[in-house]
Amino acid sequence: MYEINKEDIIAAQKGDQKIMEKILKDNNGLTWSIVKRFSGRGYEMEDLYQIGCMGFIKAIKRFDTSFDVKISTYAVPYILGEIKRFIRDDGLIKVSRSIKELGMKIRELEKEYMQKEGKEININILAEKLNVTKEEIAVAIDSTRTIESINAESSDDDTVSKMEKISTGTDEATMIVNKISIKELIDNLNTREKEIILLRYYKEKTQTEVAQILGITQVQVSRIEKRILTSMRSELSA
Repeated sequence: MYEINKEDIIAAQKGDQKIMEKILKDNNGLTWSIVKRFSGRGYEMEDLYQIGCMGFIKAIKRFDTSFDVKISTYAVPYILGEIKRFIRDDGLIKVSRSIKELGMKIRELEKEYMQKEGKEININILAEKLNVTKEEIAVAIDSTRTIESINAESSDDDTVSKMEKISTGTDEATMIVNKISIKELIDNLNTREKEIILLRYYKEKTQTEVAQILGITQVQVSRIEKRILTSMRSELSA
């Protein structure tokens, strides 16, 4: 990825189209890394790339060159926001009928299990009862989540965006870049490793619970988890 110098940013802000195109071309790797997060959701990747470029252009036009932050980092929430706004305005993410039907069955089972057992059903039981893989369960659950732009205005204050509302004074853009990097690392894990990360850090299961779900020992879970985290830390610090 090419880091843009202040002179080029200023020239682009003043309307130099050639410089603007050069900036977009030299940084298309960043835009594509964000676009790929939305693959398999019913949209042409090239279309989303163009939408992402629009977000990048907005970031360049609004960037203050006195900021002590890289433009590539500053641009991330704009690229994400533009793509998510497009998807939101275009309607809910397009998913197949079979995934929608599976999602409905999952919700019914979750409600029924909670009423009978008084606790949430885990992904292993869902997969067994519905005769599908845990990966299919995860896809169906993920497809039901509503996507919102972090730059969208809050309902209780039309002048403040959600991103501004939740700001903690830290660099949210850097946090988003890190999340993208982490997702790419998780995508490269094998099936069992993904299951362990999903259960431990997204489902908040203990190592003992994960071991019971996957049919392995707690020691194996601990060893695999430690190896994954060590590898991820190494990749992120590289």
